[in-house]
Amino acid sequence: MVSLCTPAWILGLPCLILAFHSNASADLRCQLDTPNLKGMTIPGDVLIGFLFALHLDKIYHKVSFTERPPKTTCTTFYLESFQALQATMFAIEEINNNPNILPNVTLGLQAYDSCNVLQQNVKAALQILTKKCINTAVPNYRCFTDSPLTAVLGPSISTHSMTIAHILGLGRFPQISQWSTSPLLSNRRRFPSFFRTVPSDAFQSHGLAQLVLYFGWSWVGLIAADDDYGQQGIHLISEDIVNAGACVAFSENILMNQPDRNAPHIVNVIKRSTAKVVVAFCNEADLILVLSEWSRQNVSKKILIASEAWSTSKLFSLQKYSSLLTGSIGLAFSSGTLPNFKEFLNKINPFMSVGRDWIKIFWESSFQCTFAHDLNFTSPLETSEGECTGSEKLEEIHNSYTDVSTLRSPYNFYTAVHVVAKALEDLLKCPEEKGPFADANCADKWNFQPWQLLYYMKKVRFKRSNGRELYFDENGDPPAAYDIVNWQLSPEGGTQQVKVGSYDTAAPPAEIFTINISAIVWSIEDHQVPRSVCSESCPPGFRKVAKSGQPVCCHDCVPCPSGEISNQTDLVDCLKCPWDYWPNAHQSRCLSKPIEYLSIEDPLGKTLTAISVISFLVPVALMTLFIQFKATPLVKANNYYISCLLLVSLSLCFLCPLIFIGYPHSENCLLRQIAFGMVFALCISCILAKTIIVIFAFIATMPDSNLRKWAHPKVSYMVITVSSFLQLVLCIVWLCIAPPFPEYNTQAKPGIIIVECNEGSPVAFWTMLGYLFLLASISFIVAFLARRLPDSFNEAQFITFSMLAFLSVWISYIPASLSAEGKYTVAMEIFAILASSWALITCMFFPKCFIILFRPDMNTKEFLMRNYIYKK
Repeated sequence: MVSLCTPAWILGLPCLILAFHSNASADLRCQLDTPNLKGMTIPGDVLIGFLFALHLDKIYHKVSFTERPPKTTCTTFYLESFQALQATMFAIEEINNNPNILPNVTLGLQAYDSCNVLQQNVKAALQILTKKCINTAVPNYRCFTDSPLTAVLGPSISTHSMTIAHILGLGRFPQISQWSTSPLLSNRRRFPSFFRTVPSDAFQSHGLAQLVLYFGWSWVGLIAADDDYGQQGIHLISEDIVNAGACVAFSENILMNQPDRNAPHIVNVIKRSTAKVVVAFCNEADLILVLSEWSRQNVSKKILIASEAWSTSKLFSLQKYSSLLTGSIGLAFSSGTLPNFKEFLNKINPFMSVGRDWIKIFWESSFQCTFAHDLNFTSPLETSEGECTGSEKLEEIHNSYTDVSTLRSPYNFYTAVHVVAKALEDLLKCPEEKGPFADANCADKWNFQPWQLLYYMKKVRFKRSNGRELYFDENGDPPAAYDIVNWQLSPEGGTQQVKVGSYDTAAPPAEIFTINISAIVWSIEDHQVPRSVCSESCPPGFRKVAKSGQPVCCHDCVPCPSGEISNQTDLVDCLKCPWDYWPNAHQSRCLSKPIEYLSIEDPLGKTLTAISVISFLVPVALMTLFIQFKATPLVKANNYYISCLLLVSLSLCFLCPLIFIGYPHSENCLLRQIAFGMVFALCISCILAKTIIVIFAFIATMPDSNLRKWAHPKVSYMVITVSSFLQLVLCIVWLCIAPPFPEYNTQAKPGIIIVECNEGSPVAFWTMLGYLFLLASISFIVAFLARRLPDSFNEAQFITFSMLAFLSVWISYIPASLSAEGKYTVAMEIFAILASSWALITCMFFPKCFIILFRPDMNTKEFLMRNYIYKK
């Protein structure tokens, strides 16, 4: 009877439960009919599960479902996978023999060969999780108590890893893949317990796209396996290539469900295409049929770009592939070295108890012999040279198994084991009562839960033997680092991969993508960098225009449009000259544009500045005169304090043009219109107050008048305050919503830069000006109605003329400003400010000054009263 040490993750099937609690064998009707698995086990205190593809393919049988489907028959024994298995075992032996790592704890291994078949991987995963429950794997049960399962390594194919990750994720069992690179596996919500020792294809795809663009290849073909690895990778590459302005000549899928992988059609497309560069995003098992068809159709003068899945594959090192793959370039996982690994590889022999069946298959493949009376995974070798004795020497052969010069895949398998060991070591070293779990507890060192080990797995960080630090980000991905390799002829006539650069996302920005062009050997075009373009380059002065109905890389050459230049060949878009430059006649370079603004050094600027300064002195002189004669009846009768305030505002109006003259800096643009609006609002508010006081003063003298209280001087100050405050509110709103700012206008006059102030909001500007127009209009109407009131010196008449002149000037300014350009627009506004200010000061103060200076007889109380009584 088998004991259950751990409860089910979910409810088990009733018949299986019944089977467990009986001494009889399980009812066959309660078992799924699953294929037999071939595996090996190394005993230990804790186990590591291992899913890998020792064989790359299987025999495809036609299934009619009229009889029992045949069992899976594996083919194509892969020496590199066997070497990876040995690297895993080497890591376990190294850890078990090191007293400083996991003392008193030994690691065990339970490994299964999936033959690259998804069903085999699923079956193996369930077998690892449950061990054997009544001679079959029972989902939701763990039927072993002696050796807890730490983690599952593998599988290699991304699609298979996703399926296994869903199963392992239910119980939060850590999973580490050494080859699955699909970006989809970075989704932590879908795959909460998945890790990998290789970077995501999101980085590889960007690197391959940069590689293509680095050599200027703008016409590229794409082929990819129709699985998650190929489709996701080729999609990202295509996006990067297109976004950079290059084009995809064709994109074909290697169909996994077809025995020939759709190779004839793919090679026909490659042969007909003018693209000389083809990116192949697939693994070696799927590419080998395409290359065989490639060779059969004798396709030449093409360069393959390799993804990491096959860029260093020893499967293509044979001489028959040398003519096809020489010159290929691609990305490969960064390599490392394993001391004493060579000796470990040479220690195996067919008489070992652990993995004997697999060793025999390897032996037959390596020495071209067969073991008599042995049933192996593969069919008998057609090239067998005799019977294997087991005494053959591994030191005498040279193949991908014995080659340890550049360890990539085995190094990742070796690293994965050390990741598990490091996480387990941290778990075992947990200080009592200071643990990370509930109530500061640690995990049970001999019966820990998978999610507890997962906690430590996320925090693993150590330095690998190649000097790179390994850790996992929040998605379970390690830092991305690749070697750029070039396929070159080996001395034996086959091919070898030579490192010619690197792509390291953790390096400084200038060193992320580095490549040594002189170390690359090309197989076409006289060993020069191949050109892969749809159309030839366009000379300087021209740009590429896509042909109708064809990709943008298939183009015609047309001259650059006006205002743009092309100083290089083969530009997709012409370059606009900088804002302060203009193209020459040949549109090959940019010439400096002259800058225009109303400068103080300009004759017009000097003239307006002089007028403004001289004009400023006039109200200052008049105010001095008013102060000197403030006790006279005329000055008193015209409201001395408001007159002084009006003169101050007029002096500021004359100074306003100085802000408009000179280079329009940000401060000038913010200040000029606001200052203009506020001083003129104050000025017209004073005039409006004067007008209203004249009327109230006259009405207040009438018998039984109720407006006597409105003739008080405070009313005038209130009118000035309210009128100016409203303008202030408008200006503040303007500055808050859309403040003025300097800009460079290159559209008004081609070839000239006009530096001007953008008002920010034209509506706000015209609203401010309209408010001044409203105040002036009210003053004009009120003054016009009061022009015949009895007064010795009726100001209403002068106000009428001043407002009429003011309105005339600004009404004329509107069409003039709209028709002017550049500095003349500013000059028109300055002229309007000066003209309207002179109109106000002339009409309001010159008659009074004439009486004060030349007619003192009229500046008496008797004259004022007599004239008032006479008119009344």
